[in-house]
Amino acid sequence: MSTKSVRPYRQPAGGWGALKALTKALLVQDVPIKGAATLARMNQPQGFDCPGCAWPDPKHTSSFEFCENGGKAIAWEVTAKRCTPEFFAGHTVAELESWSDYELEMTGRLTHPMAYDAASDRYLPVPWNEAFDIIGRHLKALPDPNMADFYTSGRTSNEAAFLYQVFVREYGTNNFPDCSNMCHEATSVGLPQSIGVGKGTVLLEDFDKADCIFIFGQNPGTNSPRMMTSLRNAARRGASIISFNPFRERALERFQNPSSPIEMMRLGFTNISSKLFQVRVGGDVAAIKGIMKILVETDEAARAAEQPAILDWDFIRGHTAGVNALIDDLKRTQWPDIERQSGLTREDLEYAAKAYMQAQRTIIVYGMGVTQHERGAHNVQQMANLALLRGNVGREGAGVCPVRGHSNVQGDRTVGITEVPTAEFLARLERRFGFKPPAAPGHNVVTGLEAMIRGDVKVFFAMGGNFAAAIPDWQLTRKALRNLDLTVHVSTKFNRSHLVHGKNALILPCLGRTEIDIQAGGPQSITVEDSMSMVHASSGRNKPASEHLMSEVAIIAGVAKATLGDRTVVEWDAFVGNYDLIRDAIEAVFPIFQGYNARIRVPGGFHLTSTARERIWATPSGKANFLVFEGVGEDPSQCDENSLWLSTIRSHDQYNTTLYSMSDRYRGVFGQRDVVFLNEYEMKKRGLEDGDRVDLITESIDGVERVVRNFRVVRYAFPAGCCAAYYPETNPLVPLYARDPMSFTPSYKGVPVRVVRSAANAR
Repeated sequence: MSTKSVRPYRQPAGGWGALKALTKALLVQDVPIKGAATLARMNQPQGFDCPGCAWPDPKHTSSFEFCENGGKAIAWEVTAKRCTPEFFAGHTVAELESWSDYELEMTGRLTHPMAYDAASDRYLPVPWNEAFDIIGRHLKALPDPNMADFYTSGRTSNEAAFLYQVFVREYGTNNFPDCSNMCHEATSVGLPQSIGVGKGTVLLEDFDKADCIFIFGQNPGTNSPRMMTSLRNAARRGASIISFNPFRERALERFQNPSSPIEMMRLGFTNISSKLFQVRVGGDVAAIKGIMKILVETDEAARAAEQPAILDWDFIRGHTAGVNALIDDLKRTQWPDIERQSGLTREDLEYAAKAYMQAQRTIIVYGMGVTQHERGAHNVQQMANLALLRGNVGREGAGVCPVRGHSNVQGDRTVGITEVPTAEFLARLERRFGFKPPAAPGHNVVTGLEAMIRGDVKVFFAMGGNFAAAIPDWQLTRKALRNLDLTVHVSTKFNRSHLVHGKNALILPCLGRTEIDIQAGGPQSITVEDSMSMVHASSGRNKPASEHLMSEVAIIAGVAKATLGDRTVVEWDAFVGNYDLIRDAIEAVFPIFQGYNARIRVPGGFHLTSTARERIWATPSGKANFLVFEGVGEDPSQCDENSLWLSTIRSHDQYNTTLYSMSDRYRGVFGQRDVVFLNEYEMKKRGLEDGDRVDLITESIDGVERVVRNFRVVRYAFPAGCCAAYYPETNPLVPLYARDPMSFTPSYKGVPVRVVRSAANAR
């Protein structure tokens, strides 16, 4: 582990620093040779899909089709370290609770199914059939199937996710809290109202044709590093890249391509952003409204002077509704409010607007800096408004591009993981399988946690992920998890959620993405859907980490048979033996997958058609809709002059809740994560110096004290009125009530807090 320090990192993103970090990761996991060999098969047509981010693969892949953080994800999975029954025998749960999240996952791959033993406060090995029987007994004993919640992580394959929702619906509930509820649910809810689909409208090749790219609330160098190739290429051919981010993220500034020998040997780099605007936390919509206001005013002046229009009026009149209401709202919106909320000047936004007006094809990219707010769905709709004003949806080199996180988070939703199923979907499911699925809406993450707190949920089953770390409001939500009768986690590695367990608890170890999956019908492939709706096959080739591992599909079938018994009408064993049969069933329920098995055998897979990309608007009006955002941002009453808006962030050595190290190279933080980033002005205002220790306290409105203590102050060029600290360490500060009312996405990126000197650090 690195020595604790804070020091500037002056190198470009990527480059030799990335290669050094990846080499170190392989060495730390004791797999320098095996890891390198495995990386050669990642994101290749006959290989496996990266278990990290959901960025798409190019049509013509190279032999070097992985990034630093994808490589770290592989090192993390193919590690030589093992978390065995002997490890659990040597440590009580109480002892392990004091370990850091990094230390827990560094114990290595899980090797056996384990059951919690309260008498010894340890996990003990349990046979698979007994584990299934325990789950079945608990589920059958519930008086109402809605007293169980079934969580899905984005690492789950299409085949496993589809079979999972079949089991749960045959059991009798739509309780599907999903990891997307905590990240891009605002996209899934907000975009359909605007353009009729809850996904992006671009393909990877559109980045080769765009002459302007706007990036809001996305840090591609850390969260989707392979995106940097597209951005680098766009920058080098002269496209304008306008970035909006509270941080001057290194990858948005300059990037050295590790796959370019010339650039590496010459120590060269490419400047990425034409302009990088440090927008305030929660200020993206204000910036967008400022840009749109300029577009509207410039368009009116141009038309009055009988010059070419700025807005695409042919597109607006033929394909959209609601533009007049939007224009009226923009005219009412005042520049002092826009500048205050965004933290940017009118001149800044005029620069961005000019770049947009001069471009023929623009892509609007956004990430969780936009979605994880109390008005996340409305934020997303403003992204769509900006694109629609100039007809930048439904043509080459243009569109809306939400950058999803986990590798199959989008695919899980496509194949039925939803708490609000449509009647059409349920009818098709019934026709294919012959059981009557429930129709009542189920739980998402937030409503599921609220049900646990009330005592209305007794069993929690998690298909992957690290739920207890990812959720907000730990003092309330973790207490609720511990009060459950049973918690079950399907996992590859030991993590925090296994320690925040119910009265009974099971850990079920599964195959990783890199490992060969042999069933009765021979080796099996799974499929995933990336951020741009491309579906392709993934086939692991490594020997499993333990002979006791089972595939996700086999685990689901085992649980289903133990729970449903003779009343099931589903051919579970046949599905486990041949995943082609699962894909046939997916095709029967979702016609968009027509020819599924044949199409995934074509290198590169296939694209799930986006109606919006074809300018077919699946909205009630039959048109794309301009939707008005009242005001310019978060509720100002939540934050007074002594408070700050906190944004939780990921470090560069992190993927979701998984920590590859305790450092954050690009931001210059090493060997530590208990830090808060403040600018010089906010530090002086509070009498603080770099290195001081502080407590962060939520400005709660429910009387509950939410606090994290003894964080180190790091001086950083960050917007005034704002601060930032790492996720998930500051999740305790995010109240469960602080969520988008439309999508229920928790407001991880906008929490009003006070920063006060820690008692131990008082002068």
